[in-house]
Amino acid sequence: MTEIRELIRQKRTYFDGGMGTLLQERGLLPGELPETWNLTHPDELIEIHSLYLEAGANFITANTFGANSLKFSNLEEIIKAGIRNAKKAVELFGAPERFVAFDIGPSGRMIGPLGNMDFDDAVELFAESVKIADAAGADLFIIETMNDSYEQKAAILACKENSRLPIFATNAYDEHGRLMTGADPAAVIALLEGLGVDALGVNCSLGPKQMRGLISQYAKYSSVPIIVNPNAGMPKKRDGKTVYDINADEFSDVMVELAELGGCILGGCCGTTPEYIRKTVEKTSSIEYITPNDKATTVVSSYNHAVSFNDLPVLIGERINPTGKKRFKQALRENDIDYIINEGISQQDKGVHILDVNVGLPEIDESAMLDSVVTELQTVCDLPLQIDTSRADAMEIALRHYNGKALINSVNAKQEVMDAVFPLAKKYGGVIIALTLDESGIPNSAAERFALAEKMIREAEKYGIDKKNIIVDPLAMTISSDINSARTTLEAVRIISDKLGVRTSLGVSNISFGLPNRNDINSFFLTMAFENGLSAAIINPFSDEMMTSFHCWKALSGKDEGCMKYIDFASNKIRKQPVAETAAYKPTLEGSGLHPLVSSIVKGLKQSAFAEAKKLLVTELPLKIISEYIVPALDIVGEKFEKKALFLPQLLMSAEAAGEAFEAVKDAIGETTAKKEKIVIATVKGDIHDIGKNIVKTLLKNYGYDVIDLGKDIKPESVVSAVKESGAPLVGLSALMTTTVDAMEETIKLLRAECPNVKIMVGGAVMTKEYADSIGADSYSKDAMGAVKYAEELFS
Repeated sequence: MTEIRELIRQKRTYFDGGMGTLLQERGLLPGELPETWNLTHPDELIEIHSLYLEAGANFITANTFGANSLKFSNLEEIIKAGIRNAKKAVELFGAPERFVAFDIGPSGRMIGPLGNMDFDDAVELFAESVKIADAAGADLFIIETMNDSYEQKAAILACKENSRLPIFATNAYDEHGRLMTGADPAAVIALLEGLGVDALGVNCSLGPKQMRGLISQYAKYSSVPIIVNPNAGMPKKRDGKTVYDINADEFSDVMVELAELGGCILGGCCGTTPEYIRKTVEKTSSIEYITPNDKATTVVSSYNHAVSFNDLPVLIGERINPTGKKRFKQALRENDIDYIINEGISQQDKGVHILDVNVGLPEIDESAMLDSVVTELQTVCDLPLQIDTSRADAMEIALRHYNGKALINSVNAKQEVMDAVFPLAKKYGGVIIALTLDESGIPNSAAERFALAEKMIREAEKYGIDKKNIIVDPLAMTISSDINSARTTLEAVRIISDKLGVRTSLGVSNISFGLPNRNDINSFFLTMAFENGLSAAIINPFSDEMMTSFHCWKALSGKDEGCMKYIDFASNKIRKQPVAETAAYKPTLEGSGLHPLVSSIVKGLKQSAFAEAKKLLVTELPLKIISEYIVPALDIVGEKFEKKALFLPQLLMSAEAAGEAFEAVKDAIGETTAKKEKIVIATVKGDIHDIGKNIVKTLLKNYGYDVIDLGKDIKPESVVSAVKESGAPLVGLSALMTTTVDAMEETIKLLRAECPNVKIMVGGAVMTKEYADSIGADSYSKDAMGAVKYAEELFS
């Protein structure tokens, strides 16, 4: 719908506010699914929508936040009724520029390998709802309250593949400015803009005051309109009711600040009412509206951070590539994923910014292997990946399943190649490496390579791909066969950078092919390339000469503030001998200074953890392996997680590796002896979101606890029965939705009456420590490690 896309770039617009708390005021029972009211209480929904329209909202959100087939067998009825009620309100209101947004919330499940839902199944799950909403007359999609960018990608693809309606996307951040899975705003924006959303922003979890820093970052990085939909502060319990700590006047005052910071589409989330929106409209509608400018930033991202080519030169690690690597080829043939992953981790430790991933061998299924390596690698390594393949089918599946905005290697000026790669880059987002060659091969002159670069940029524009998403590789050819090849390449780098205004990249080691002491030539060529404006280099980070050249050039060119990076690099060289080029081939992990089992767990290498635990059984008692190797490894990971040195995907992979190590010693120790205390966990009645609960379960189990997982949407009586039957001294309760925190309180009251000695810990997106205290919980944990720490303290 072009009208919406034009409108949000012309003027400030407004979303509505909360729905759940308003339905509760009108009689929604604890644990009752709000979406059912679309059918049973349509007049109430129409009235609420109408109140928001009267308050000044342009976008009315249908009451469909949890509408998916995991939750409703009558999904079509629920969605059609939700959209019908919202459209009826718009029709009755009669004013122009009022639209109905189909609301898409999280599925409640985590996507593999961190969870049990397949990515393509998630796309299909969202697609079911999208198709119904599109047919029912929705005007746009709002994908909101997402705390996992991978699930959000699945929802966006479902919208793109089944509709042409505008797509808005907002995320729920924690107080540290990160998603649950670790993404910062720059990473989220890179992914969402790459996927082509029409507006993006922040909603839920935080009040407007806590969003100031986030909106500043969004204004810094975003090229599309920014949505700001905060909660009415944080939830509290007052006189037996859930309330929020910021009133409409305070809320709207802060919304003025957020509009001035760059907020374009303003609204509210949990706890806000039509009064909050009315006052926000009154106070912000006269503020000058400035559409976000195109940031012209060439950027790729992993699941948790972005790498900009506008900043320092970017190093791309070349070691995940079978060319000339006998041991790597063996790993591909034997499906030795841990070896391949360790290649990535080792390169990250050496300081590269991006990992090239090439698994092309004629005798293997490249599509399946590339998909597997990309999926597994990004769970234990947080560097962005360069998808390196000449096969379009392999490229598409890897790009589809990649959790971020990838670097795509590569395209060239051959028409059939551009026709194959550009549509994939447009659909999935990414930055394309453009090689200056065509049907005639690689041109001999810099001017001819410049012409091919121009041709590829023009062709990309036909697909809607901006030149900021093109990096030109003018190709380094060996000087052993053409003494002028280095000068030609460097001239091409310079004129392409200066005259076309695009970033450049080179595979540096090609320059020295056929010569002795290749690292010497490579390192000098790298320095010369940087001096001519090179933006990125594909290198071997185990070459001490190459890394020395990189760090020295940064220091000498004034791109290393205080020479701190050079000092770190030089200090490491002094402390230990340079790592030999063959070090990357070693399958052991002893160079980390930790025992191989501990190191395997910390790095999330499941196969290695199992094998190392088996080795230890020859010399160590099983209980000692658990207490002195497995648990300390998890403690190291937990400490890093708390310090934000690693994030949820790495935490879970380490837990999985610990689980593999535990499996290796379980038979020797005996199942019963190995278990610690029992803990009952559940997502409360009316809530189907069990991502957080499942993460807690994984960690508790790998710390040795006997976890009894009741699942989701669990009645208070069922929790009490499980505690009585098991004798568990600890219960963990989870709730994501505002409308289900009353069910948590109800569960706690029943537990206090029936099981007075049991301890209760709670968590979830809507919970705070103050709220947990007010409903009688013994402990509040903001994340899974907090739950583990409480259990360890309780049972110590």
